[in-house]
Amino acid sequence: MYLARKVQRRRLTDSNRVTWLVLDDNYLPVEPISRYLRYLENLERSPNTIHAYASHLKLFWEFLQNFHFDWLEVTLENLASFIHWLRIPADPRVTPREPVEAKRTEKTINAILAAVVGFYEFQLRLGTIKGIDVYRTCFQHNRKYKSFLHHLNRSNDVKTRLLKLKEPKTLTKTLNQSQIEQLIHACRHIRDKFLLCLLYESGMRIGEVLGLRHEDIHPNGKNQIHVQRRNDNINDTRAKSHRSRVIHISKELMTLYSNYLIEEYPLDVDSDYVFVNIWSGQVGSPMTYSAITSLFRQLEKKTGIDARPHLFRHTHATNLIRDGWDVAHVQKRLGHASVQTTINTYTHLTDEDLEEEYRLFLQRSPVKLNAT
Repeated sequence: MYLARKVQRRRLTDSNRVTWLVLDDNYLPVEPISRYLRYLENLERSPNTIHAYASHLKLFWEFLQNFHFDWLEVTLENLASFIHWLRIPADPRVTPREPVEAKRTEKTINAILAAVVGFYEFQLRLGTIKGIDVYRTCFQHNRKYKSFLHHLNRSNDVKTRLLKLKEPKTLTKTLNQSQIEQLIHACRHIRDKFLLCLLYESGMRIGEVLGLRHEDIHPNGKNQIHVQRRNDNINDTRAKSHRSRVIHISKELMTLYSNYLIEEYPLDVDSDYVFVNIWSGQVGSPMTYSAITSLFRQLEKKTGIDARPHLFRHTHATNLIRDGWDVAHVQKRLGHASVQTTINTYTHLTDEDLEEEYRLFLQRSPVKLNAT
């Protein structure tokens, strides 16, 4: 049995890419996990995804070690016990006398289970194991959106994972206009203001923003940003989607970009990255995820607003939906692979939305009630 001790970052010398390893007690890679992570690398999964999967599988290995399970002989019942252990890290065979608060949310547990199920599906393809029946087949009907060639597939049978917790429905968190303005005004530098304004106006992912090159920004009346996937970013960032896309931005945002280049961008630095270190770190090197984390912590101290880059993306998409954009247009602007992702994430209504729609309905209604 391989003993998992830690997750370690590693830079590949041949391509300068970053990957992750799970090490055992002798600080050697846990080979079954390493094979799977190499498979994910070959599929060009992002370093962040591989890091998450490595961490999740390390956690699974800890569970196997604690209860002396062999990873080659894991059963569906063992995986069910793993879910219990993730909620309450104790012996799943012992029922506590008093209620114990769950350590992890349903969403977190589902993410961990996805990594474990993916690992075993990979081992099944290799012929290492016989397989664990973690799926059930069900009939799917009344799909709102159908694929272009859906008529070629007459079967409506789909596979769903048995080991998946029901997640409580929550509204996607967004920022209001006042919060956005406070965060932007709290920025000391034009670079940081431009970064926040870009996140808000474009809805881009932070990995896409940090990977931007000057050649991706097209002024001269076009006011476009071309989002492209690159695998050679030295700051380990990457666009999530394999497809490039064009995002239109305002003239005001393009002016802010010009001001940033004129007033702050280092003149003696030969870099094609848009967002670079200027006042800390290696001057001229591209900003990293950790630099963004530090920036948002500083902004939280100044404003008291707990914001993250992805909140700007949620806010942008929600505002587009509220303004009546077609969901397919929102999907294309955000770079979602499936329109269903856009629907599931952003077609939500708050109480304020419902109140406003009802107010507009009353204004349009031809029948006016008289209470007297």
